[in-house]
Amino acid sequence: MSIELKHVSYVYSEGSAFEHRALDDISLTIQDHEYVALCGHTGCGKSTLVQHLNGLLQPTSGQVLIDGEDVNGEHVDRRKIRQKVGLVFQYPEYQLFEETVAKDIAFGPKNMGLSEKEIDERVRHAMDHVHLSYEKYANVSPFDLSGGQMRRVAIAGVLAMEPSVLVLDEPTAGLDPRGRDRILGMIRDLHKEGKATIIMVSHSMDDVAKLASRMIVMNEGKILCSGTCREIFQKPSLLEEAGLGVPTAVRLNQKLRERGLDLPEDLYTLDELHDNILRLWKEHATC
Repeated sequence: MSIELKHVSYVYSEGSAFEHRALDDISLTIQDHEYVALCGHTGCGKSTLVQHLNGLLQPTSGQVLIDGEDVNGEHVDRRKIRQKVGLVFQYPEYQLFEETVAKDIAFGPKNMGLSEKEIDERVRHAMDHVHLSYEKYANVSPFDLSGGQMRRVAIAGVLAMEPSVLVLDEPTAGLDPRGRDRILGMIRDLHKEGKATIIMVSHSMDDVAKLASRMIVMNEGKILCSGTCREIFQKPSLLEEAGLGVPTAVRLNQKLRERGLDLPEDLYTLDELHDNILRLWKEHATC
């Protein structure tokens, strides 16, 4: 499922003293099965942009196209669009409300009018995806779980609707390292299985480096740059302009190169850096 934004602008409180242009002439395309990271400092327009992708917000001007269909067209069924484009807000666990985990995850599929059998299958499948045992957690109150587990239940509720596109707004915000790693691993696995296009809003350049295939960097409501992670991480001045840094591996690689190690300039993940240091060690050992 492709997503295309054509000259999209969005103005909050237009015509009032509080008018604010959150998006300014945004044009971009996201292809089917991409893993795209949307990056930028707080207030740059990232969250506003992703809310346009399933029609929660309508642009002040411009078009949002899902598989060539205008999300805000006169005869478009936005309910179906929202089933295709699943949006996970920051701190989605705050939206949990049912008495059990299974009932909360089943809420979306029930609203889709599915049979009880199909709903049950989807709940079990979604819980498996987020690494929560159905037998152990289905009848537990979500409010008796840890913060990371609650986050996974909330994401499972979106997955149970089987969206073609999964949009996650800072999915690891506020989690401890273990909960963060579980969420990121789950999203990585979902993408590897080819289940969905992933669009992830993130401030963490280390997370982006490990997971995304492409970056879109925003600043002041505009797209500052777009490209592969390898391309973007070679432009630290642009990232600095957007209030961002570079991954740990990029900084460490630069320090090692300054000390004379013959490492490629464009390394940006710790795995790449490890493999290249090991290669140099083996070459030195055989000399």
